[in-house]
Amino acid sequence: MVDAKKDIISQLQKDILLWEGFKPPPPGASGLAGLGPVEAAFPNGVFPTGAVHEFLSTEPEHAAAAGGFINGLLSALMQQGGACLWISQSRTLFPPALKVFGVEPDKIIFIDLKKEKDVLWATEEALKCEGLAAVVAEVREISFTESRRLQLAVEQSRVTGFILRGVTRKLSTTACVARWKITPLPSELEGNMPGVGHPRWNVELLKVRNGSPGVWKMEWAAGQFNMIAEPVAEEMLHEERWAG
Repeated sequence: MVDAKKDIISQLQKDILLWEGFKPPPPGASGLAGLGPVEAAFPNGVFPTGAVHEFLSTEPEHAAAAGGFINGLLSALMQQGGACLWISQSRTLFPPALKVFGVEPDKIIFIDLKKEKDVLWATEEALKCEGLAAVVAEVREISFTESRRLQLAVEQSRVTGFILRGVTRKLSTTACVARWKITPLPSELEGNMPGVGHPRWNVELLKVRNGSPGVWKMEWAAGQFNMIAEPVAEEMLHEERWAG
């Protein structure tokens, strides 16, 4: 009797995750472009596609960092084919920079609109198009009802949506599957070479349904995300030397 109840509860949990957009990984599936521990924070240990992700940015440099991180995700999502729509009022993305992340700019369809309500309408319609790999929308604010409409759209099409949200007033709850905050970190040059190093970010997964929020330091290099190891404190090294 106890085992039967456990089986029923386990199946209900799996069904709820499926309804919320979290699918178990197919046999032999690999992770998404080196996300590693970040993917492990999600139910089933898989970055949820066919869902809407919300990225918060309060400063222009935060929006640029979030855009770069999203481009890294797009490089993986677009490998299976399909274009991406980038919808905004005042676009913050510099298209040639997409090549840093292995994305050809001509694979992105940019739609620039005058009113934010038109951005949200176009985003909802785009998310219904099954042939797209992803849709990115830049908005200042989005209500729970508006976000719910977007989430309902992707549940049918299985397109992945990214909402780059500039918070201008009180932060509201949304129906998005995850809420992120991406901030830039100083890049590191290799071998005292001149120029600019690989893009680096502080990645915060603030909220995720039935998952585990966390913070990671990441870098984009060699065509994928890479985790940045935390530096060991000098005093810890000193103690280890004495202990040895």
